[in-house]
Amino acid sequence: MLSHKTFTTQSEDETAGAARELGAMLSAGDVVLLFGDLGAGKTAFVRGLAEGLGIGGDEVSSPTFTLVQEYRRGRLRLIHVDLFRLNDPREIEDLGLDEIAAGGVLAIEWAEKLPRAPEAAVEVRITHAEANTRRLTIHSR
Repeated sequence: MLSHKTFTTQSEDETAGAARELGAMLSAGDVVLLFGDLGAGKTAFVRGLAEGLGIGGDEVSSPTFTLVQEYRRGRLRLIHVDLFRLNDPREIEDLGLDEIAAGGVLAIEWAEKLPRAPEAAVEVRITHAEANTRRLTIHSR
């Protein structure tokens, strides 16, 4: 697995492409923590992860209101979590992320809200650079 890589992207498709590369390398039990402002491209990144896992990217939508979406049609299950609306660490603990992620890949948007992050996670930080440009920094912990 990679330890540190930086991408510059200029579209949602390019952001998804960078994630597709990562998705192809992921294994059961891997956790991807996504950090970035509102509209940074976290969900576009998860679409690319899904494609790298053999899941149609068009199936992926933001789980902002459902909190958790699960996709099973690829080589591994993808569990997509969005913590944006949760502010109480107990609510996050009640989701049981450790249990629901067993045997699949867990992608968590707004990961800074986690009371404790998994030690062996992949961190993805997405920042706006200039105009429509985004900088993606992917780091394996």
